[in-house]
Amino acid sequence: MWRRFREDEWPTLREVLRSASRIHACLWMVALCCFGPTVVGLLICYPLARSARTRARRVFPPSAHLRIHFPDVARIQKNRAWAALAATFALMVAYASPDDWDQAIQQFALRMAISPWLLLLSAPLVITVIIRLAAPAARAGMRARLRPSLRSALWYCAAFAATPGLFVGGFYLSYQLDGVTVLAPLLTIVLLLPALWMGLFVAFASPTVVRSAFRTAPVHAALPALLTGVLVWEFAAISLVMGGLPPGPTPLALIAAIGGPATVSALAWWEIHRLRTSHGVRLRA
Repeated sequence: MWRRFREDEWPTLREVLRSASRIHACLWMVALCCFGPTVVGLLICYPLARSARTRARRVFPPSAHLRIHFPDVARIQKNRAWAALAATFALMVAYASPDDWDQAIQQFALRMAISPWLLLLSAPLVITVIIRLAAPAARAGMRARLRPSLRSALWYCAAFAATPGLFVGGFYLSYQLDGVTVLAPLLTIVLLLPALWMGLFVAFASPTVVRSAFRTAPVHAALPALLTGVLVWEFAAISLVMGGLPPGPTPLALIAAIGGPATVSALAWWEIHRLRTSHGVRLRA
């Protein structure tokens, strides 16, 4: 079942409860007594999250970007990510103050929030350069293959913009109902459910949107790797402007600040090299 949570469509609430029934009743009683509201909230929110994830995977299919997959490149990218995480954690443990930890958490949250929008700003510039580099005869076909990417971007922008609007509308209506009926708290929850669903939809769609670069691979197979290399340096610049160098001695901080983007860029160029040698993909398509 845990594999389904990671890869396939999530199991229904009934299947989850059936699996959880194997847990001893005493443990359930302890959980309900200690974390009653949390357990009830999870039982209510799980179907909502499952529905939002299912819809997000249909609108933004994980495999729809048609990116050429190299297992060895993917393995090294994953190892690099874990090594970077371990190095960052070791650096923070050795040199960071409590304020540095707070700043690191804020920067991580900011990065998660702005990744799709930074991609939206960067992608048109990179795509324009790629199309300009292409042979004149190939440009019309590349522009035609942009339509799914544009639809994907419009879907995401609409969902992202609708989320705060639904929250504001729900809170406004609940404020108007306050004192009018004893069911106001229940109606508030009902009114906020669409906003919560939309927020979950955006959260589940964002990783696929960023990973597939809004499904730009059909335009040019090297675009996802190129956009990854551009984004990582943009994030590095934002981190330096907002928080300065990482904690620690200056040489070590410089290595940490530059080494991460440099290794990501190196792997992106290796992927582009593999595309050229294995599939004949060239930047001047």
